[in-house]
Amino acid sequence: MDRCSEDLAFLHKQASPSHDGVVRGLLQRPSVRLSYQEACDVLQKHPHPVKYGDDLKKDHEKFLVQHCGGAAVFVTDFPVHLKPFYMRTNEGGRTAAAVDLLFPLVGELVGGSLREERLQVLQERLTAAGLVDSLQWYLQLRKFGTLPHGGFGLGFDRLIQFVTGMATIRDTIPFPRYVYSCSL
Repeated sequence: MDRCSEDLAFLHKQASPSHDGVVRGLLQRPSVRLSYQEACDVLQKHPHPVKYGDDLKKDHEKFLVQHCGGAAVFVTDFPVHLKPFYMRTNEGGRTAAAVDLLFPLVGELVGGSLREERLQVLQERLTAAGLVDSLQWYLQLRKFGTLPHGGFGLGFDRLIQFVTGMATIRDTIPFPRYVYSCSL
């Protein structure tokens, strides 16, 4: 914000004149942490309530951020059936060790998790999903040992959308992307 303040001021003036306050406010507020269950409880006040086990839509994510005063919101411990097989299952087997970081305007900005390193748990999840045969190679990677590890993904276009205040994400994409446009 300090290095490119003139550029951001220009973008905010063009796209969203009041957005500079949103960005600075987010940087000054402490983030909020909610479990998925707590998020569902808050979302009972939403016009389209969510029950435990439903996936959160972008509108729900933005509602949670607004409910928390415009702060960044970390939602943790999602039901295991909402997340891919490789996300680590918490003790008890109902939730995954996963997190989504929600921001104003864009909803989910970052999604991450610990990865499942326990071979037996991986086999059970893949068997339940009917994927054991097609993902045998993945099981082989874990069969001979692994370290506890994790990973995350950042939605770069969403980050640009948040920082600039653009109303639609299409306006933040620097070059057109479509099927078969990238020949490798």
